[in-house]
Amino acid sequence: MATVANGLKGAIRKASMKNNPREQDTNGSAEPTEHDGLLGHVHNHTQRLMSTDSGTPYYKHHNAAIRFPAQVLHTTWQVLTTNYVNVLLVFVPLGIVAGAAGWSPVLQFVLNFIAIIPLASLLAFTTEELAVPLGQTIGGLLNATFGNAVELIVSIIALRNGEIRIVQASMLGSILSNILLVLGCCFFAGGLKYHEQSFNSTVASTMSSLMAVATASLIIPATLYSVMDDSSQHSDDRINILSHGTAIILLIIYIAYLVFQLKSHVDLFEDSESQGSDQEEPQILSIWSAGACLVLVTMLVAICAEYLVGSIDAIVEEAHISKTFIGLILIPIVGNAAEHVTAVIVAMKNKMDLAIGVAIGSSLQIALFVTPFLVILGWAMGQPMTLHFENFETVAFFLASLVVILLIQDGKSNYLE
Repeated sequence: MATVANGLKGAIRKASMKNNPREQDTNGSAEPTEHDGLLGHVHNHTQRLMSTDSGTPYYKHHNAAIRFPAQVLHTTWQVLTTNYVNVLLVFVPLGIVAGAAGWSPVLQFVLNFIAIIPLASLLAFTTEELAVPLGQTIGGLLNATFGNAVELIVSIIALRNGEIRIVQASMLGSILSNILLVLGCCFFAGGLKYHEQSFNSTVASTMSSLMAVATASLIIPATLYSVMDDSSQHSDDRINILSHGTAIILLIIYIAYLVFQLKSHVDLFEDSESQGSDQEEPQILSIWSAGACLVLVTMLVAICAEYLVGSIDAIVEEAHISKTFIGLILIPIVGNAAEHVTAVIVAMKNKMDLAIGVAIGSSLQIALFVTPFLVILGWAMGQPMTLHFENFETVAFFLASLVVILLIQDGKSNYLE
């Protein structure tokens, strides 16, 4: 989310790069340390292949015909080595071929499911690279927009196909996975290492208030539906009207929150931003390269998501997996895997402000921006997407939000929580 706007996605990139430690020389090129092991040997071999006999890298060659292709290869290599999860990129062409060739629906689902994981990581990386030169405000808005781009793209495609159940389940699954699984792992992992951890209680209180508003936005439509006793058509019409109005209000609240944290009260978020900016890594991509990479990765995510969603009906029939399970459990894993790992890593380093920003901030973005946006989009597309979720899901969301609100109010955490 835009929470810790310039630190959140940067921390994801840096946390993963610290698993691949390298020393930066004066030219900004990465030299492997003795701890790199096999990756260091690969890097040394690559450096020899990419240099002239005199030792000058081809991407600095005086001949433009040699320099430009070498620059592209060098930059591509730098991007690919920022995260070990990029090894899974080999599944991207496999997933696309599986979908285009009409392979088994189960195989299509599995291949594209795995393919989206590294694409989500690359999306976060390129968004951070693009946000740096654009400044804090625009960068924050960019991070907010693309913070949950994978879930948004998958949900838009599912919404277009009329898979309302998938959309609602994936939205709720993303929220619950962040506020229960991720935050719980942060408290537990950090609490095992530190007796007690603290974080900014003012920011936590603000997030708690917004989470309460998001919870109410789901409870009210479910309550209205349960008390209405007239015909089904009238009930649906009223739920639609209530959902559309509520979605507009939630989007306004989200915009107000962006102004609050990026403009009027930016000082409240300085601690978490500073936690994410320790040992800043040099920027790899220029603004044009990052923009082109962002467009390319987004298109690949859309293609893989198209085949993923298209195989859901068949996989439900063949593998006997419910649509609710796919949306509630599987899709959130795809979009949030990198952030989940990062949140636990920074919690173990006692950077709880950043961990809270990752876990709660991402949930708020889903609840206040992505879900209302999809309701409005469904309204424009003629799809009956509403804020009326199943009663069990609504109660689960309410109880989860209540527990989290009570736990973060005091600004302290331990492993028992």
